[in-house]
Amino acid sequence: MRKYFITGLLILVPLAITLWVLNLVISTMDQSLLLLPERWRPQAVFGFNIPGLGTILTLLIVFLTGLLTRNFIGKQVVHAWETLLRRIPIVSSIYSSVKQVSDTLFSSSGNAFRKAVLVQYPREGSWTIAFLTGVPGGDVRNHLVGDYISVYVPTTPNPTSGFFLMVPKADTVELDMTVDEALKYIVSMGVVSPEYVVAAGSNLKAIPPQTGT
Repeated sequence: MRKYFITGLLILVPLAITLWVLNLVISTMDQSLLLLPERWRPQAVFGFNIPGLGTILTLLIVFLTGLLTRNFIGKQVVHAWETLLRRIPIVSSIYSSVKQVSDTLFSSSGNAFRKAVLVQYPREGSWTIAFLTGVPGGDVRNHLVGDYISVYVPTTPNPTSGFFLMVPKADTVELDMTVDEALKYIVSMGVVSPEYVVAAGSNLKAIPPQTGT
């Protein structure tokens, strides 16, 4: 009985969480329907709501925004809009910070979160997975002697919170692991570990992925 119950949980819990996350995302994106005049909304046209229609509208708005801002006129409009926002107190600091972070994270030429590394944290001899975010800049660089890198150490099982550290590059170990694999490893608290092959000369063999007990 216990074995069957656990097997059922292993099948249904991931499915339930996936459906919950999808429902949350779709429900949030469906709020874009509020941008339409009331007479154009599904409730007024069809007499009932259509789940997911707002998601399509949101994706369409994002696509059209990207399409329009790729030309010269669009770039000038965006530049004028950003100039206006930067002149508004409080709004300026929030927008500039969020814009800088989003440009770094979503830029195809950026290096943020492109590599997973091992760092000693929270004390020497204790290791955890971190993500390379760049190198120290500004006046911080003037006070660090040697070759340092900036890393983000996520918490588990919620990797959206964590710690920003600047550590000597020599004290880190670059992992032969994709960011997705590292995130799965962190979220699962080490239960789901990716397969890896030990370097030549080691007495250890390839370790298969672990998916539970």
